[in-house]
Amino acid sequence: MDTQLAIESRRSVKQFDPNHRISEQEIESLLSLAMLSPTAFNIQHWRFVLVRDPALRRQIRQVAWDQAQVTDASLLIVLCADLNAWQKQPERYWRNASQAARDFLLPAIQAYYAGKPQVQRDEAMRSCGMAAQTLMLSAKAMGYDSCPMDGFDFDAAGQLINLPEDHVISMFVAIGKALQPALPRGGQLALHEVVINDRFA
Repeated sequence: MDTQLAIESRRSVKQFDPNHRISEQEIESLLSLAMLSPTAFNIQHWRFVLVRDPALRRQIRQVAWDQAQVTDASLLIVLCADLNAWQKQPERYWRNASQAARDFLLPAIQAYYAGKPQVQRDEAMRSCGMAAQTLMLSAKAMGYDSCPMDGFDFDAAGQLINLPEDHVISMFVAIGKALQPALPRGGQLALHEVVINDRFA
């Protein structure tokens, strides 16, 4: 499936076949593609928690408004971000770059993030958002459906997965085989309502 078709056909599916299994090879492929998503300074903030334990899935469903996709999707990914990734051996992120690039980038990372918790969070959330979209489009290209989710108690979900203190949850992404087609699109706004040339009036 080409990129345009994947974008056009991707929909947020709520009802998944609970008996379908995604192979380990397919999961590895999805995650490998997600890890090609861009991140500021190549910090790769994302952490992909694959919730495989059925009992844990049921507990998470309880704090997610009893949404069926939490337990029924073939794959439930809690997409998290490490807020302190910028200071955890940042030389790793540029190990293949030239010495000149490393000499510039490593101090720049420090200057950009140090003492700026809002910047740290904003960049982590942007990174997770891009990774989530990559996951969903990759899943669609592989013949699967998906659903991005933020309808849950973030604190309770964090406790259930033992979220470290310096991490945040961005969203869930459920992936699997749809039991039925998604409802028709609710209605996209016209381009002239959302596209601004140069500046707001």
